[in-house]
Amino acid sequence: MKKYLKTDEWNIIEDSFQADRMRWSESIFSLGNGRFGQRGHFEEPYSSDSYRGAFVAGITFLDKTRVGWWKNGFPQFYTRIPNAPDWSSISLRLIDEELDLAQWDVDSFNRRLDMKAGISYRDAEVTSPRGNKLRLHVEHIANMAHPNLCLIKYSVTSVNYTGKVSLVPILDGDTANPVRHPDEKIWNILRSGTTSDCAYLWTQTRREDAQICYAMTYRFFKNNKETFANPIRIEKEKQAGFSVGTEVKPGDTVTLVKYIAIASSLYYERQDLIEASVAEARNAQSTGWDALEQEHRNAWQEIWDETDVSIEGDPEAQQGIRYNIFQLYQTYRGDDPRLNIGPKGFTGEKYGGNTYWNTELCCVPFFLLSTPKKIAENLLIYRYKQLPKAIENARKLGFDHGAALFPQVTSNGEECHSEWEITFEEVHRNNMIVYAILQHATLDYIAHYGLEVMIAVSRFWSQRVSFSQPKQKYVILGVTGPDEYENNVNNNWYTNYSCMRCLETTLSFLEIIARQYPDEYARICSITNLNYTEESERWRDIIERMYLPEDPERGIFIQNDGYMDKVLQSTDAIPAGERPINQYWSWDRILRSCYIKQSDVLLGLYLYYFNFDRETIRRNFDFYEPMTVHESSLSPCVHSILAASLGKLEKAQELYRRTARLDLDNINNDTCDGLHITSMAGSWLSIVQGFAGMRTLTGSLSFDPQLPDGWDGYAFKIVYRGRLIEVSVSREGTGLKLLSGEALTVMLHGHEVRLAPAEADA
Repeated sequence: MKKYLKTDEWNIIEDSFQADRMRWSESIFSLGNGRFGQRGHFEEPYSSDSYRGAFVAGITFLDKTRVGWWKNGFPQFYTRIPNAPDWSSISLRLIDEELDLAQWDVDSFNRRLDMKAGISYRDAEVTSPRGNKLRLHVEHIANMAHPNLCLIKYSVTSVNYTGKVSLVPILDGDTANPVRHPDEKIWNILRSGTTSDCAYLWTQTRREDAQICYAMTYRFFKNNKETFANPIRIEKEKQAGFSVGTEVKPGDTVTLVKYIAIASSLYYERQDLIEASVAEARNAQSTGWDALEQEHRNAWQEIWDETDVSIEGDPEAQQGIRYNIFQLYQTYRGDDPRLNIGPKGFTGEKYGGNTYWNTELCCVPFFLLSTPKKIAENLLIYRYKQLPKAIENARKLGFDHGAALFPQVTSNGEECHSEWEITFEEVHRNNMIVYAILQHATLDYIAHYGLEVMIAVSRFWSQRVSFSQPKQKYVILGVTGPDEYENNVNNNWYTNYSCMRCLETTLSFLEIIARQYPDEYARICSITNLNYTEESERWRDIIERMYLPEDPERGIFIQNDGYMDKVLQSTDAIPAGERPINQYWSWDRILRSCYIKQSDVLLGLYLYYFNFDRETIRRNFDFYEPMTVHESSLSPCVHSILAASLGKLEKAQELYRRTARLDLDNINNDTCDGLHITSMAGSWLSIVQGFAGMRTLTGSLSFDPQLPDGWDGYAFKIVYRGRLIEVSVSREGTGLKLLSGEALTVMLHGHEVRLAPAEADA
C-alpha cells in the first residue's frame, strides 16, 4: 500500500487532504489521556465518509443483542463501550455558508500530531462554493496533567472574505454507535443548559446507570485581542453551546479557545456531576491556554523521560516505536485498577472496548519493565478484583469448587463474547493471567492477591482435562488455541503445555507462601477451602501425564491433533490479492487450510523459552513461521523476538517493522476501525527482548544485544527490581548504566558485568 504519512521521528504528518483515507487518518490522529479519548475527526461538520468517535474510560452500556445461537454460559446482554456525546464540535459559519471540507475546495492541507508534546495541529486553506477563501489553524489537546480537560484552539483568517464570521462551540448528545447500531440512540439527556459563560450536558446511558456531564467555557479573540460580544445561547434537547461572531475583513483572524471538562460517575457522585464539570471548565478558562498547555507538555516529558526508545539510522523504525508508546499512554494512565486497556483503546468501538488477554501478553511486561510506577500491578489487581466473576463464569459452564475461567472479553469480569468457539473454547487465556502474575513475581503481591487466582485457575484445569485410556495420558478436548484459524480442536499443544506450567507455578508458590507468609497462607486456605493434599496430588498427576503432541521425525511440537493432515505449504502460495485471507476467504476455506493466524506453538516457546534449547526453538520456528499469516496484531512481535533469539536478524527486523508500523502503514487493511493499542507494546518488547536479548532467568538479568541492518544504534531504559538501567547498543558495543538503585551484576553476552550507580560498562 502506498504510504501517505510523512516519516518524522517525533511527528505524524499528513501533508495533503486525503478524503479517500479519512477513516484511516481519523484513527491515526486519535487523541486521549487515559480518562477519555476521541478519534481524529474534524471539529467542524464533515458530510462525507467519516467515523466520529469519542469515548470515556470505564463507561459502558448493555448491548441489547442476544444472539440466536445463545447457549448456557453466554451472558444475557453484552457490555460494550458507547460512542460518547461529541464534546469537540465547533462549526464555522459565514453569512450564508458553513464550512464543510467535503463540499469546499481544499487548496492546501497539513495535519500534524506532535508526539513529544501530545498536541494535534491542523492547517488548511479552503475556498467556499461562493469563492470565499479562509485559512484555518486548529490545535487540540487531551490534557495529560488534568485528566478531565480537553482543550481546543480554533483560528480562522480571512483571505478575501468580508462579513461576519461565527464560531459555534457545542456539546452534542445526539450520537449513536455508528459501527454496530447506527440507528440506536444510546444516551438519555438528563439536563442541559447554558449560563452567561458556560454550557453543560448531563447524560446517562440507556439500560445502565452510567452518567457523564460535559461542561464547556470559551474565550473569543479577534486579531489576538479578546472580545466579549454577546453570544447566542444554544439550548436544545440534546445540544448546548454558544454562537459567537464578529465582522472581519481580509487579513483578520478570529480565534475561539474551547475548554471542555468531562466528569463521569466513575469518579463523582451523580448529584455532583454538573457542579464538578462546570467548576473545572471555569477553572480551566481562568488558568488559560498557555499554562494548561505547558503543564500538559511537562506531563508528556515525564513519560518520555521514562519510556522513550531512540533508534539511530532508521527514521521509520523510530517513528513507529514512538507512535506506539504514545498511543499506549494516551489510552491508559495506570492509576485506577478498575480500568484496563481495550484492543482499540479510545480509537474505535470494535471489540466493544473490552479487555482481552492481549493486556497480559503485551501490556503487563511493557509497563512492568518501562516505568517505576505501579501500572503493571494495577493491571493485575484488575483481574484479581474480578476473580468472583471468573468463578461465576466457570460455574455457568459446569465447573465447581471455586474453579475460575477468566473471560475472553470483559469490562466487569463477566464474559461478554458472542462467538461460541471463542467464549467456550479459547480457554488458554486462563494461563496468561497466571503467567502475568509470575512476570510480576513479587512474593508480597502473590501472597496477598496472586495465589488466590492461581488456585482458582488450577482448579479449572483440574476439571477441564480428561484422562484418555488409550493414551494413558491427560488430554484437553474441544478447544481453540491462540491460532483462531483452528476451532474446536483436541490437544492444542500450547494449551496443554501452558496448563502444565500453570499447575507447576501454583504448586511452587503454595510451598513458598506457606513457608514465608504463613498468616497469608492460612487466610488463603480458609477462603478457598484448599485441600492441599488431595488437590496437589491431582495436579502433580496431570503434570506428569499430560499429553503433548509432537512429531519426532521433524523434531517439532504438533499444534493440535489433525494439524499434520493438512496440505502444508507456506504463505507464498497465497495470491497477493487475497491477503489478508480473513477478508477474502470463506471461513470454511480458512479452517481447512494450514495457515496460522498468529503464534501458537511458537507463543509457548516464547513464553517458556527457559524450558527449551535453541535447536528445538529453531526447528519449530522454521516449520511454523512460514505458514503464519500474522493476521492478528499479537503475532509479529512474538515471531520477531524468537527470530532475533535465533540470529535471524533479517526476519526479526521484517516482523519488527510489521508490529511497529501496523497501523501507520495499514498493513492489515483495518486501521480505519481503530488502532491496535494492546499489541503496540509488542514493538517495545521486540526491541528490548528481541534485538537487545533481555532475559530474566533464575532471578538474574541478562542481555545479548544485536544491531539490525540499517540501524546505527538504539537505546532504552528498563526498570528491574527497583533499579533503573539504561541500555545503549551501537556499532562500538553495548553500554549499560545503572541510573538509580543498588548495585547488581548482570550478564552481557554471557559474561558477568557489575553495575554500580554512575558507572558504565562496555
